[in-house]
Amino acid sequence: MDSVIQVLATLEQKAPATEASHTVSVWLQSAQDSGPQEPLYRFLLEAWPLKPMKLDPLLLTPELEDLAKKVSRHGVQHGQEYGVVLAPDGSAVAVEPLLAGLVAGLQGHRLVNSPIDSTATRLDARATHPDVGAMVPHVKATSPGLKHASPNVTSPDVHISLSDATTESPATVDSLLVVTLARALGLTFLQGSKTQSHPGLGTDGCWDKLSAPQNFTLLDPEASLLTMAFLNGALDGVILGDYLSRTPEPRPSLSQLLREYYGAGVARDSGLRSNFRRHNGAALISTPTLTQQVWGALILLQRLEPGHSQLRGMSQGQLEKIATHATKEFTGAFLGCPAIHPRCRWGAEPYQGRPALLHLPLRFLYVHHTFVPAPPCTDFAQCAANMRSMQRFHQKGNGWDDIGYSFVVGSDGYVYEGRGWQWVGAHTRGHNSRGFGVAIVGNYTAELPVEDSLRTVRDILPRCAVRAGLLRPDYQLLGHRQLVRTDCPGDALFNLLSTWPHFATNVKPRTARKAPRRSRQELPMMILPDTDLQ
Repeated sequence: MDSVIQVLATLEQKAPATEASHTVSVWLQSAQDSGPQEPLYRFLLEAWPLKPMKLDPLLLTPELEDLAKKVSRHGVQHGQEYGVVLAPDGSAVAVEPLLAGLVAGLQGHRLVNSPIDSTATRLDARATHPDVGAMVPHVKATSPGLKHASPNVTSPDVHISLSDATTESPATVDSLLVVTLARALGLTFLQGSKTQSHPGLGTDGCWDKLSAPQNFTLLDPEASLLTMAFLNGALDGVILGDYLSRTPEPRPSLSQLLREYYGAGVARDSGLRSNFRRHNGAALISTPTLTQQVWGALILLQRLEPGHSQLRGMSQGQLEKIATHATKEFTGAFLGCPAIHPRCRWGAEPYQGRPALLHLPLRFLYVHHTFVPAPPCTDFAQCAANMRSMQRFHQKGNGWDDIGYSFVVGSDGYVYEGRGWQWVGAHTRGHNSRGFGVAIVGNYTAELPVEDSLRTVRDILPRCAVRAGLLRPDYQLLGHRQLVRTDCPGDALFNLLSTWPHFATNVKPRTARKAPRRSRQELPMMILPDTDLQ
């Protein structure tokens, strides 16, 4: 992400602040040429140049110019993902939908009338439809903004300016939602409906080298374009575009905005940063609104490009069904799930030995605190270092095959993959094959974790697991001390757990097993053999 910010900062130094939207549009267009997004960009974005343009070679060094072109066109080919950068929070971000969101947000007004016929082509869109570029006169987004969309947001039903869905096809589209997210959702699920396949949603990947990332390989070589990086970039584009559309002049420079958003928070608001994009995205996008916008995007594409092979002959009813399905999957499988960093992201060592498969779905969720490390981890570098430290202790100190937990929850807005959803862990003596072991980094004997971590363990992680068929709907939640004689997960956290839904109070005493003396004050699993028989 530093490279993207550097390109923006260089362009801003050499171009007037009043031309920010045009400059970013030219950057985006220079990578698109006549790409698949170009007709939609031309129609919806005021600042989109009418004629093909390239970045002025005098504005950037050859190295930055080459970098700008490489990162601003997203694509997936042969298991490799292109146009993706590594953000400071550890997430991978596609730059193209991010830039598109910035351009749309700088326009200020976002509602655009759909064309009433299908005669427009990408070459004459503005000439055929005079309201393109002028937009709906002085219609502006009236989003409640993100000042209330902090990590404590619990309801995904906060609405943006557009009214909720009706049975009528949308007469207007929100330029910000369409160029960032809605178009891609619609076309991907449209293709899935044609091939009778379920599009992969949110596939993550691994960098060749975290210290100097260049190549990004997807964990699923058959992934659709709706990768984790693309969805991250699209959400960031929506969030920052919304912020720009509501911010009066003088706005912050785009390089400053990105530096703050991928850092400590925009305008010193720690809730308005990339770590919490899913919470903030859920606060801005309601399911009915997104359904309307995906539907509207498909209708708009059908009218702008009558020869579009996938859209030809599709009725409005068919397009509505695709939009409904796409939105349901996005809100359920992405917005409704926690952001999980895969093992490669935190630098995990390989598993030693042969892992045993879990028999899914499981019935239990066991909650732990790590005790050591004791301080909560609040950023990616610290959390990743803690994960490596715990794994090193478990493998080299205890002689185990791997880190014991299924998942570890940081105080940085992320979950870190341990043994994951498929493999038996070493977290709860005698019960490792029956449930997932989830630990929160820190010592919670006297204090509680931050609310975001609590909500992840209480609501988001189990809800997502149930939806995916990994955890039974009638699952039971237990503190580690209910099954092993230990202080884990700490008095303060356990007392709170006992008030949560799914908490199991009727654990029979005979199921509890005595842990060695050290485990009563320290991480119990650290001193137990790596089997399910302890």
